[in-house]
Amino acid sequence: MAVRENHVAINGTKRILSGLVLATAIFLHHNARAQEVDLGTANSFAVLSYSGLSVAGAVDTSTINGGIENNGNIGSYPTASTGLENLVINNGINQAGDANTQNAQAALTAAYSHAAGLALTPATSGNDYTTFNGGNLGGLTLTPGVYYFSSSAQITSGQLTLNDEGNPDAVFVFKIGSTLTTASDSSVKTINDPDADAVPGVSVFWQVGSSATLGAGSTLEGNILANQSITLGTTVTVDGRLLAEGAAVTLDGSDTINVPLAEVQGSGSPGSSAPDTGSTLLLLGSALAALIAFERRFSALA
Repeated sequence: MAVRENHVAINGTKRILSGLVLATAIFLHHNARAQEVDLGTANSFAVLSYSGLSVAGAVDTSTINGGIENNGNIGSYPTASTGLENLVINNGINQAGDANTQNAQAALTAAYSHAAGLALTPATSGNDYTTFNGGNLGGLTLTPGVYYFSSSAQITSGQLTLNDEGNPDAVFVFKIGSTLTTASDSSVKTINDPDADAVPGVSVFWQVGSSATLGAGSTLEGNILANQSITLGTTVTVDGRLLAEGAAVTLDGSDTINVPLAEVQGSGSPGSSAPDTGSTLLLLGSALAALIAFERRFSALA
């Protein structure tokens, strides 16, 4: 009778072990997709430039909408900006080339390097999206992850859809070897965020190896971290930030930049607490170790 009870206990332990292993695998897979990019003090800027911000068009026709954090700031160092009479800034100021701008540029350099060094997620590993779908991201629906482009990334027509899949920690990172180009009237849009009040573009990052050019009338969600210049055609809408590390930012007129709140690292929701993944893994590991010891004890008795 005791032997039978031991076998029942061992089988029960094995089932619990299998369940914990599966739970751990799901947990690790979920968090493997959420590789965020910390913008640091660059979060306070809608536009950050090395060689100046140039705004074309008529007076007061381009707009920057910062959030309650007053994160709609602009700044450039060492080259000054021009055409700022054509720009309306809500919840932000022109920091010019002050210490805040210079600190943000250092943070941008760190964020750019971090994004460039991110490992590809399992679902995207080994894929070069430069030539994917004939070289046009338009019409595609992508799930959270880190995407690699050996050279350019293009949206030549249509809409690129980013599906959060109901994951509050969904993050999209596009590692682009050279240029990012979007066609006129093309768009990038996220869907299926579990938060009804989700902020567009907060967890989308475009790490651009050279320059980014957004076509007239296009819309884009995400933070552009460009090694060189960023150029917007007329009537472009960006839900994110324009951060140029080594050259200028140009707005061609009637453009709108809506700046998301800074996202707490480790959490898909701006301003919320980051999940303690380390403690969770430690707890799972301790439980696994205890159950393995329990199984060995009963195996020895059997």
